[in-house]
Amino acid sequence: MDRYLVFGHPVRHSKSPFIHTLFARQTQQELEYGLAEPAVDEFAQTLRAFFAQGGKGCNVTVPFKEQAFTLVDRLSPRAKRAGAVNTIKLTDDGVLLGDNTDGAGLVADLKSHGVTLADSRILLLGAGGAARGTLAPLLAELPSELVIANRTHTKAQQLAAEFCDLGPVTAQTYEQLAGPFDLVINSTSASLQGALPPLAPALIHTDIAIYDMMYGASDTAFISWAKQHGARQTMDGLGMLVEQAAEAFTVWRGIRPGTKQVLRELKRNLGVI
Repeated sequence: MDRYLVFGHPVRHSKSPFIHTLFARQTQQELEYGLAEPAVDEFAQTLRAFFAQGGKGCNVTVPFKEQAFTLVDRLSPRAKRAGAVNTIKLTDDGVLLGDNTDGAGLVADLKSHGVTLADSRILLLGAGGAARGTLAPLLAELPSELVIANRTHTKAQQLAAEFCDLGPVTAQTYEQLAGPFDLVINSTSASLQGALPPLAPALIHTDIAIYDMMYGASDTAFISWAKQHGARQTMDGLGMLVEQAAEAFTVWRGIRPGTKQVLRELKRNLGVI
């Protein structure tokens, strides 16, 4: 039986085993998928031990994505651009391949909701690892402009400068932001604390699409706030979670699972529906 894990700290809340078990059942792949929560300073040795004992692949989540980037033998182009690894595969020739499926997962989920990215004006809130992993895939969809806003403006400027060769990406302070935007993506973790990024309510309009990478059994603070100010299309990060998992499953197994039924089952599991 092929073995897979998700590494994180903490990781007991992870829905990855639930998702990948459904993917395996759907595609008739024989595998088992579990959790690994090593101490922060023991990730490298735990990862190496897993593969030495016959592991085939793993997912990597907070706080190990940047560390995983330095531990693999080879990086995919999208992992190299993201500067982080969330998926590792042991190849047939014994090489540990590091990949990053977060951005592909976000784009796939946005498209599944009918959001048009080409020629759109996108506002990305936050300049951390979550934002970095999505920039290249978003810019590949050819938006008219992608604006990064972050509380620490210098971080947004650095990120924009790093990715400006891929498309029209700029950095603005929250005070500089002027609409209209077609899509706002919140990549900050503010919703985990029930907090909000300092976005002016005037930027929200009825035709805007709002996306929060966080998710829960009810609306995140950011989605609730956007709805109160007139946004009609709002999405949380649950679909991105499933889509990036499907991308990782494809990297490992060479077969792409369907996501719609798995997303419905996950929502049912979380009590969303």
